[in-house]
Amino acid sequence: MYMFKDKVKKYLTTHNHTTLDLKAVLFDMDGVLFDSMKNHAEAWNQAMKVYGMTLSREEAYMHEGRTGKATINIVSKRERGYEVDDEEASRIYQTKSDIFNNLPKAEPMPGAGDLLHHLMDTNITPVLVTGSGQRSLLDKLNHYYPNVFHQNLMVTAYDVQYGKPNPEPYLMGLKKAGIEANQAVVVENAPLGVRAGVAAGIFTIAVNTGPLPDHVLLDEGADVLFHSMQELYEHWDELKASFEE
Repeated sequence: MYMFKDKVKKYLTTHNHTTLDLKAVLFDMDGVLFDSMKNHAEAWNQAMKVYGMTLSREEAYMHEGRTGKATINIVSKRERGYEVDDEEASRIYQTKSDIFNNLPKAEPMPGAGDLLHHLMDTNITPVLVTGSGQRSLLDKLNHYYPNVFHQNLMVTAYDVQYGKPNPEPYLMGLKKAGIEANQAVVVENAPLGVRAGVAAGIFTIAVNTGPLPDHVLLDEGADVLFHSMQELYEHWDELKASFEE
């Protein structure tokens, strides 16, 4: 409890808030709700090879949260000296999507469903904020988490001009939920997503479900860190109590 209280106090002081009046939780999707990041990393690695470029599986984790075109442009500019146009970006991303869809299906992250239902039972609204444009994975939300996420409370790659680490996706999540920054928390597993949540002025929870060292997420400004969604679920009531003191 005391660790959480100190973190919450630091957040409130830094952002000049007097309270953290929780109304909604803004969830990333890949690596948070679904154990899907290893598939994305593999798909990016294979797709870039098709076009004569190199993106390691490890580097893919560092780009998680960017729009597909932004990720492609970083690699293309680095290795070919120029950025892609919309047509080539679409072609490369479609290749990546096709590879992704042929990999073993991503399963729900253990503990995520329990946390989502607990939030709804306590009148806290789940909001989806993802950089993904994978329609197949978005469709899985209703299958694995029925009646949890509603279309008007979802921010995807199709909704934003700037992907993470720009704060736009999380600011849009706040707008769609009709709340202020101190009425929400972010749950993220990616360094760029953490940076986006922090830049939006929202209390940001890092859940390290991938291969990156903890310090990579903490260095981006995460307010607290857990090592699984199950661990977050088990400590949720304690964390939430620290918001209310």
